[in-house]
Amino acid sequence: MLTAAIHNGHVYEVEQLTKVYGPSGLRANDCISFDIRHGEIFGIVGQNGAGKTTLVRQMAGLLKPTSGRISLLGTDVVENPAAVPYAVAYAGQRPAALRAHTFFEALYCTGVFRGLPRLDAAKQARDLVEQFGLEHTGRRALAFCSGGERRLAGVLSAFMGDLPVLILDEPTNDLDPMNRRRLWDLLLERNRSRGTTIVLVTHNLLEAETVVDRIMIVNEGRVQALGTLGELKRLVSNQVRLRVRVRECGKKEAEAFFGAVPESHSVRDGVWEISATVDSAQDVLQSVIRSLGINIIDDFRLATPTLEDVYIQVTGRRWADHAGTPDAE
Repeated sequence: MLTAAIHNGHVYEVEQLTKVYGPSGLRANDCISFDIRHGEIFGIVGQNGAGKTTLVRQMAGLLKPTSGRISLLGTDVVENPAAVPYAVAYAGQRPAALRAHTFFEALYCTGVFRGLPRLDAAKQARDLVEQFGLEHTGRRALAFCSGGERRLAGVLSAFMGDLPVLILDEPTNDLDPMNRRRLWDLLLERNRSRGTTIVLVTHNLLEAETVVDRIMIVNEGRVQALGTLGELKRLVSNQVRLRVRVRECGKKEAEAFFGAVPESHSVRDGVWEISATVDSAQDVLQSVIRSLGINIIDDFRLATPTLEDVYIQVTGRRWADHAGTPDAE
């Protein structure tokens, strides 16, 4: 039953999904519709409180929607949530539950729970531990591991049993750069060699640009945009960003100048950014040079559209505007 619909090209089909919390009527998800194709890496991006975690918990059968439909490989997840674990491995944001067990045991037990023979589960767990250079950590109880190590144990547990679908919610949170790189390599290897469908939830736009096939931008519980990176960038293809760094002696003049330009904002101390069309970029740069003087400008560069530019275009707000938003997911 769970493999019959794989031939239509879709793993998930979500229609008009809505989740309302409590008497306040907070809509964490509001009439969301999309599909996920077999073998793709599908990214769900948005700031804290956008509704990403609520969405994927419903897809994993852990949360019942208020209304709408979720089909997983032809099976209605809302009516039959118990079918989900046979096809989907979900790694949420919470640390691994098996805190009294070692890193290795957490992986091994997950494999056994998913029906692997014990020898196969032990081999898969050892392979993952070795791949991430965790031979020493693998013998330590998770309760005595760092937050990043516990996080990694939870994420790697999702790979046990080789299920056809992985849902990973902010998998690189708390990971050091080396393990983050190893995780991306593992994700891409599983996707390319085994056709594993991967649903990646992240608020890291750079990560999303690097690994996903299609991206869905969620804001305030609604889908704002959906497509490949190229398709989304074409929404703002006529836009460029001029980033200007000024010398210490010219910060006051720069602050006054950029403060009067509606399309500009401060990136950090001494660095400003202006959005402009391709046709107007040269005039904008000349205006900056005339107003500030070449001796005040330390450096400048033009950048083509990024996923953050797409986010600004479809939501009307800068990514940083959402910083500190309570996580109501």
